[in-house]
Amino acid sequence: MLENDARHLLRRLGDCDTLALRVEVHWNSRLRSTAGRAWQGRGRVELNPRLQLCGEEEISRTLRHELAHLVAHQRAARPAGRRRIDPHGREWRRACADLGIPGEARTHRLEALQSRRLARRHVYVCPVCGLEYPRARPLRRPLACGACCNRHARGRFDARFRLRPR
Repeated sequence: MLENDARHLLRRLGDCDTLALRVEVHWNSRLRSTAGRAWQGRGRVELNPRLQLCGEEEISRTLRHELAHLVAHQRAARPAGRRRIDPHGREWRRACADLGIPGEARTHRLEALQSRRLARRHVYVCPVCGLEYPRARPLRRPLACGACCNRHARGRFDARFRLRPR
């Protein structure tokens, strides 16, 4: 049903027929705090099943929001090959308007999607500036202080600023 709706919306745009042929829409029960997500390479949209508690209007709006990501990516890649775009930038806003949701917000505050907050039991500290980074889960790979890396290493990872457990 939703896949047919998606195909219909994409065909109406006129420049997304190939995307309309390959688009897939699935419910993903692993989504916790997000209403949906789009996978550009696959032409796939995944929706949070808890959206069904919000009604048909919210499901339709979220489907269009995620389709706009696919449309924006396809349109940006067309003239000069693949190029990166801002996920909620002007290309996406234009695609939202074309799909019937002008002025769409980049996020939603839906009560049905509020997930429990994990306790931030792991605290990491920058050895240089002392900035603390509380985390719910322990770090699995080296991570450096963003503020120090931006200030002293042009935004690149620098082991001098590697976070240490407090």
